[in-house]
Amino acid sequence: MSVSATGPLGGQRILLCVGGGIAAYKALELVRRLRDAGAQVQVAMTAGAQQFVTPLSFQALSGHPARTSLWDSAAEQAMGHLELARWADRVLVAPATADLLARLAHGLADDLVTTLCLASTAPLTVCPAMNHRMWQHPATQANAATLRARGVQVLGPDDGPLAEGESGPGRLREPDAIVAALAVSPVAAAASASPGLLQGLKVVVSAGPTYEDLDPVRYLGNRSSGKMGFAVAASAARQGARVVLVAGPVQLDTPTGVQRVDVRSAVQMREAVAAALPADVYIGAAAVADYTPRAFSPNKIKKTGSGGEVLALDLVRTPDILAEVAQREDAGLKLVVGFAAETDNVADYARQKLEAKRLDLIVANRVGVPGSGFESDDNAMTAYWHGGERDFPPAPKLRLADGLVELVAQRLRADAR
Repeated sequence: MSVSATGPLGGQRILLCVGGGIAAYKALELVRRLRDAGAQVQVAMTAGAQQFVTPLSFQALSGHPARTSLWDSAAEQAMGHLELARWADRVLVAPATADLLARLAHGLADDLVTTLCLASTAPLTVCPAMNHRMWQHPATQANAATLRARGVQVLGPDDGPLAEGESGPGRLREPDAIVAALAVSPVAAAASASPGLLQGLKVVVSAGPTYEDLDPVRYLGNRSSGKMGFAVAASAARQGARVVLVAGPVQLDTPTGVQRVDVRSAVQMREAVAAALPADVYIGAAAVADYTPRAFSPNKIKKTGSGGEVLALDLVRTPDILAEVAQREDAGLKLVVGFAAETDNVADYARQKLEAKRLDLIVANRVGVPGSGFESDDNAMTAYWHGGERDFPPAPKLRLADGLVELVAQRLRADAR
């Protein structure tokens, strides 16, 4: 597995400490995502973690032997745990069980992982994962608060189904989201040695779906996760831009250094984007609903009468935010970028939209393909502009976002000539 030195975590040395919970299996994917983002990764495991995943699996994915014990005579001959603690630019604990959080909060050093965390001066990030009752227990909450007070970054846990068949706050944050949070943290920004390609520019990004309410219970929506738009906003901020992110209803962390405006409907998104202008660049990555109900029902629509098998909806077109922004002469825009999610004839539809909406650049991808498009952590896309195009082969959305922002900077320079 190759490591990109130019990814959002390019060149960073990350020590991943794996705790002993069922979510330890997700740490394997986390290693892959960290390396995709350009990081070097070494792994240390608690004894409990080894009950769920083998050290050999981590060695295969990280390219380094996984460390498992303070009592490894070969590794400790030269005080290997101290060498590893000094090697790390940052320490990431995932999953962090309730027991591990407690030991970290109280400064214990009774195994390899806790010793490494205590011996390292690198920034520490913990990703809790446990039963929701354990997470909500006052003792665990106090331990998490203690760690936060010391400057430890706590990511999660997320709310959702748990391994024991229950549901609640206790799920390990997904690997892609963990990497995204690390990539936009102040540590990553300080570690970046590349000049700001968008330094001094204002960039407005729209991301995620819009929900068009039918009644107090139901809405029309789509499957956009917002991951691509959030990744683009984070990348633009890392490149020095002042970023305003207009976000539809998604459950994603706000990238560091980004001003976020939350909206729900297409009309609200239109108003928020307009309020964020003027700007130098607008990137319309949101999947805005094309239609909305003509009228909102203040009461829940009931299944009544013999005609209850069929419900006819009276829908009207929503505003075309992208076309409106592209045609505004008072917006100060140097570049307007649109997105096209298509199921077929991707290139033809993308170029048609490029012309019809008077865009400077459009990014097209095929949806409905496993492992790509909506809801996926990966994607593949092609950018089109007048007189040119560029393919972006399958890759994590974080890496694609960096490539797109570099292309935006190139097109800005080309148009300025």
